Amino acid sequence: MISKEILKKVRKLEIQTKGLVNNIFGGEYQSAFKGRGMEFSEVRAYSYGDDVRQIDWNVTARNGEPYIKVFEEEREQILMLCVDISPSGFFGSLSQTKMELATEISAVLAFSAIKNGDKVGLVLFSDRIEKVIPPKKGRTHVLRLIRELLTTRPEGRQTNIAEALSYVNRLLNRKAIIVLASDFEDSSFNKQLKITNRKHDLVNIVIQDEHEEYLPEMGLIPFSDPETGEEIIIDTSSKKVRKAYRARRLKRKSELKNLFLRSKIDSIEVMTNRSYIRPLINFFHRRLQRY
Repeated sequence: MISKEILKKVRKLEIQTKGLVNNIFGGEYQSAFKGRGMEFSEVRAYSYGDDVRQIDWNVTARNGEPYIKVFEEEREQILMLCVDISPSGFFGSLSQTKMELATEISAVLAFSAIKNGDKVGLVLFSDRIEKVIPPKKGRTHVLRLIRELLTTRPEGRQTNIAEALSYVNRLLNRKAIIVLASDFEDSSFNKQLKITNRKHDLVNIVIQDEHEEYLPEMGLIPFSDPETGEEIIIDTSSKKVRKAYRARRLKRKSELKNLFLRSKIDSIEVMTNRSYIRPLINFFHRRLQRY
């Protein structure tokens, strides 16, 4: 049975994200993610300015005046949200955790998808597949996805992006939009990332927290890795230690960015302490300019 607290959270998220969809993202989503192709709709009388290449010569000959074929975009697509729910996602040093941010962005994209007639599915993963909800349409279905995002806790302790993408590739038998939301605290997923991008329209959402980028100067601090359980003591008063930590984080970010660029995979970087609206709008605009 779903608690009143969870239902309240779901309702709050729906109100927040549907407002953004109706005012900002609904149209942006439709423009950025084109349909699968064009299908014949009808014929109508030719009007000045119509494309003469679309003239239906058989109908024109029968009626003694020009008629053109009208085509409509075959709109329906599948949006598969592939969300990392490994323990590192439940870290958050400021207003929200990485998982809460992933949930809100997923809700925006899901409501945008159903507004435009697309189906939405969900794969939750850690170092294993935790939960799968097949793609469907409708508000009730999206609310179920949000509930799962809010309530599902991982059994796995680490992250396996390659396994998640491999599963999605086996699950979907035609091209879909795959949104992979993760902090990408993993390795050895490069090959599967490229395979998925060739088969589908892959978009990576890189979720970060500001306090993971820098070490605060607070003396000896115990650190625990939520995924491995490893615990160490770090002397944050050491400038050398802080500098080395920062350099390692910057190197990792650069490696990820270069991987996405080389593989021609769309990506969006978001932070828990900043609004995701501008990064998402910038992403949609980049897609429009490219296509």
